[in-house]
Amino acid sequence: MEIVTKYFTALTDQQLDQFGRLGSLYEEWNSKINVISRKDIGYLYERHVLHSLAIAKIIQFRPGTTVLDVGTGGGFPGIPLAILFPETSFVLIDSIGKKIKVAGEVASALNLLNVKAKQMRAEDVKDKFDFVVSRAVTAFPSFVDLVRSKVSGQNMNDLPNGILYLKGGDFEEEISPYKQHLKVYNLQSFFQEEFFETKRLIHMTLKNK
Repeated sequence: MEIVTKYFTALTDQQLDQFGRLGSLYEEWNSKINVISRKDIGYLYERHVLHSLAIAKIIQFRPGTTVLDVGTGGGFPGIPLAILFPETSFVLIDSIGKKIKVAGEVASALNLLNVKAKQMRAEDVKDKFDFVVSRAVTAFPSFVDLVRSKVSGQNMNDLPNGILYLKGGDFEEEISPYKQHLKVYNLQSFFQEEFFETKRLIHMTLKNK
């Protein structure tokens, strides 16, 4: 928990309580349904919560913003972001029922009224959102094709509408066709921990009518 307050110092009492409860909630659910690897559960706040919150280092979602989290698994990055931005609406989707069950139960336990968790595939989403977020569920070109039509054309934030994609490793070849439409952020410029050395955040602008 301390690693969150180290980098986010203006949290309300309610947010502190919600972030504080994430650890025990995920430990409990992970003992029933394995949504976080056994070796990672001890690093929940660094490798999952703080990693998700990297998005908040490049954008402060304005009230009324809508966000689709594709392939959310147990609720990342959607749930930590929903705690941080209570006036932003988040729809968390995953095709695997047991994973989305965990995301929904955690959101319910924390009384996150700005979160909807649904078992569905991205192809079946009909609504449009200001941003689509994800933690590297597939190769970047495939992801762009998957969600391109889900982004609204009406901008209301300082950052243009589009994709916010958390990814690690070497992906230069993957993003090369889109270079003029995106910016890559090195997460180690936000967080000092070794885990973030190879982690990046991609923002890609998508323009729809």
